[in-house]
Amino acid sequence: MRIAHLCLSCFYIDGYGYQENELVRRHVDDGHEVLVIASTETFGTDRTLTYVKPGRYLGTDGAPVVRLRYRRIGPHALNKKLRLHPGVFRLLEQFRPDVMLFHGLCGFELLTAARYRRAHPAVHLLVDSHEDRHNSARSLLSEYGLHRGYYGPILRACLPDIDKVLCISLETMDFAEQMYGVPRPMLEFFPLGGVLYSDEEYAERRARGRRACAVDAGATLLLQSGKMDRAKRLLESLEAFGRTPGPQLRFVVVGSLADDIKDPALAAIAADRRVSFLGWKSAEELKDLLCAADVYVQPGAQSATMQMSLCARCAVVLDDVRSHRAFFDDNGWLIRDPTELARVFAQLRDEPERLPSMAAQSRRVAERLLDYRALARRITEGDGASAGAAVRR
Repeated sequence: MRIAHLCLSCFYIDGYGYQENELVRRHVDDGHEVLVIASTETFGTDRTLTYVKPGRYLGTDGAPVVRLRYRRIGPHALNKKLRLHPGVFRLLEQFRPDVMLFHGLCGFELLTAARYRRAHPAVHLLVDSHEDRHNSARSLLSEYGLHRGYYGPILRACLPDIDKVLCISLETMDFAEQMYGVPRPMLEFFPLGGVLYSDEEYAERRARGRRACAVDAGATLLLQSGKMDRAKRLLESLEAFGRTPGPQLRFVVVGSLADDIKDPALAAIAADRRVSFLGWKSAEELKDLLCAADVYVQPGAQSATMQMSLCARCAVVLDDVRSHRAFFDDNGWLIRDPTELARVFAQLRDEPERLPSMAAQSRRVAERLLDYRALARRITEGDGASAGAAVRR
């Protein structure tokens, strides 16, 4: 089967473990012929957003990648929001995909994918969505100028040619319906996933990760990761951990520190010998560290690493929001306020015997919802039942 991944509404970053990378990798591993059509937006060596030259090359996920420039409608700041790219239809005609997965709802070239679908009715067009109230339409200009005034009309024009809209969270499903007018029957829950490990691989990764953290077998290891800003509530985690004595407790911070929290975070880390800051890690190193951890801590803004932590059998401490509840089944703690962190950390210290059952529950949740092998097969083995067909009729 030929599968085209169109990353023209989002970035595509070689060497990372984002959803786009994992789905491409799984489709290649399953023997499909895969093409990635992407914008020039990516991450630089300093892990900040940058733009590369257009071109074609073999990507790190095993598929050819074609990078397309933005059409020059105006200044670059406008072009990267309008998201028009030359040559998309021609590339699709040359590749002749059986399935197109358009990553992200917000982009002009969705019209091109829909036009290709109309010209080739046997092809399936799926669109995934990460948009919600936390990351999109956060100002009046963005909401009414871009999302309601530009992206929404484009998407609605394409609905008759779209089979399904795959949403990473329940909040995303609500947003797609309320902001863009996507009919609820077209929306399908398709969470960010992770890689499930055999017992042998899990043990190897756990041992390697705990060596990297210099953590002995009897310690309870907590981990918080991501691009840390105030919304992630790392400072609250460190403050609560500092107020929870216990030499058997360890806390590891992985990722980057935003300027608005960097100084107080580093001060809190330096003040507690049980806390380590490891900086940014590769996708493989992060997987080792998640397997090494007993508890993944995410009391603030959502991060895709949470799903990876469930696949790595971590108990979880999560902000009690609707999107997190789908992944919670007696496998940790949901908290409504960061002031609850100290109580949770004290329970971890006093009742470590609860962790094995929570780890087993996290694995069961991951098996049910998050295995990227199964998620990738949903793209290729679904019945293609076209919710969009109801719109066409």
